[in-house]
Amino acid sequence: MPLTSPRRSALVDQVIAQLRNQITSGEWPVGARIPTEPELVELLGVARNTVREAVRALAHNGLLDIRQGSGTYVIATSELAGVMHRRFAGAEPRHIAELRSTLESSAARLAAERRTERDLVQLDALLARREEAWAGGDAEVFVAADVSLHMAVVTASHNEVLIGLYADLGDLVADWLRADVGTELHPSAHLDHARLIEAIRRGDGDAAASEAAGYPFACLGKNTDGEDKDGARGGGESTGGEDRAGGPLTPAGG
Repeated sequence: MPLTSPRRSALVDQVIAQLRNQITSGEWPVGARIPTEPELVELLGVARNTVREAVRALAHNGLLDIRQGSGTYVIATSELAGVMHRRFAGAEPRHIAELRSTLESSAARLAAERRTERDLVQLDALLARREEAWAGGDAEVFVAADVSLHMAVVTASHNEVLIGLYADLGDLVADWLRADVGTELHPSAHLDHARLIEAIRRGDGDAAASEAAGYPFACLGKNTDGEDKDGARGGGESTGGEDRAGGPLTPAGG
């Protein structure tokens, strides 16, 4: 006689799928606090135990972090990102910088070779947004704009594996960069990204790769030889602060 899933398990799976979709779609960004358990019960129309089981499953998979007395927060956008976050959360900042340099320089070189007119329009818009965010002085807004620009450069490589890998690593990198940037922007910390975009525009792969390779080490505050850079701290990447997450959910089981 074939085995069948109990109805409760099927309902939990539906709730897990909905919550995961809120995360992977960006409706609940990394760093955001998701609705409380009672709120999810009301939104989804399911029992408290069903919600609790679904949230715990996503926490076990590395997408959510349950913080007693504070709430439940998004810490990764996919199971792979969650695994990487857990595995490398304690990695040396320099090792993260070296990984960023390797991936971003390769992506920039490919972007210079493969970028489309649509890519260039997007890069120009995100570069302008980054500069506006810097001028605005809000560190969290700036790092969000910065990570969007770097992701767009990787996207312009048109290498789906590289794009996916960078996106999954982005959550880990963002934690370090958010701490590196801090809460205040300092004039000496500004890194000009216009040269990178111009190198991509004119199809100069060597120049684009060179520009992209150096940014992570400037963020680290050191050059590739390990020597301190005077006042060099980079514009980091981030995926958002601890803002309350929101978005449409529908009753499960319907």
